[in-house]
Amino acid sequence: MIVLAGVERNGKMKSKEPYVLVFGVSICDIFGFTQCEFKPYNSNPGAVKVSFGGVCRNIAENMARIGMKTKLISIVGDDANGHSMLAHAQRINLDMDDTLVIEGKSTPTYLAVLDDKGEMVSAVVDLKIADKFSEEFIDSKADVITGAEYMFFDADNPSTVEYIVKKYKGATKFVLDPVSAAKAVPMRDLISYFHTIKPNRHEAEALCGFAIESQEDVRRAGKYFRELGVENVFLSLDADGIYYHNGEEEGIIKALDIPVVNVTGAGDALVAGIGHGYMNNLGMEETVKYAVAMSAITISHAETIHPELDYPFVQAYKDSLKWEVVKF
Repeated sequence: MIVLAGVERNGKMKSKEPYVLVFGVSICDIFGFTQCEFKPYNSNPGAVKVSFGGVCRNIAENMARIGMKTKLISIVGDDANGHSMLAHAQRINLDMDDTLVIEGKSTPTYLAVLDDKGEMVSAVVDLKIADKFSEEFIDSKADVITGAEYMFFDADNPSTVEYIVKKYKGATKFVLDPVSAAKAVPMRDLISYFHTIKPNRHEAEALCGFAIESQEDVRRAGKYFRELGVENVFLSLDADGIYYHNGEEEGIIKALDIPVVNVTGAGDALVAGIGHGYMNNLGMEETVKYAVAMSAITISHAETIHPELDYPFVQAYKDSLKWEVVKF
């Protein structure tokens, strides 16, 4: 049986405040860290860490933490992990009221065991309900989709993304984070539907079909995506910065001397920062700087999402950074 999360069903009026919508799977991450050499077929002493993940859920949490009105349509099981995830969303003002809850099923979960050197020795992934977004369910959220200023996706479920961008073309602005080169490939024929894309170098190569090795290649890719109809192109060049192109402004912005602790979640924070720029009518350069600041904050901490992340923190951090700006 399928039910919906939240209190919208009980008569609560939907807010008319402008909002962004994020659509994608949420995952419960469980990591076991052994304190000594891992011994198979035995109980190994150590520590266990539970956190919430999934690219789209991470993007949405980053947005909510900096004060953006954010709705997340996701999918969870009717279990302890699912209920904990929904409660966590309420605490950070992330609206998951329209999330799909599958009764009698488990929330998507990734469980990994790491040895005393930090290397993964085994893992189990349970994503059985991740593909349960039906066209009927999606269409039941038509008002939420068309009411959003922007709608953010990753490339985890190409058929669902295709259905939405084709049926609701023109009703909102679509933003894509391809996630990986392999997952980017099915998105090739859909690129023209997106207002914004944020690939990294490898994902961009998969989307445009040619190697991106030089600055000229980067600009060629930007032109290629623009000619397909993408309004704003953001291409992550890792340590070399962020390339941006919107037809009028084009350049590369790099933050200098960024400490790195854990790069996991950097791309999610970057996408959230782009959303902040859009919702606050920032120019391209300021949007990139804010997004990069969010990403830099993320990689400076061991957690995937910095526990102290909020708008004043990001603003102050951005203002403290030294920048290298190249304009074409």
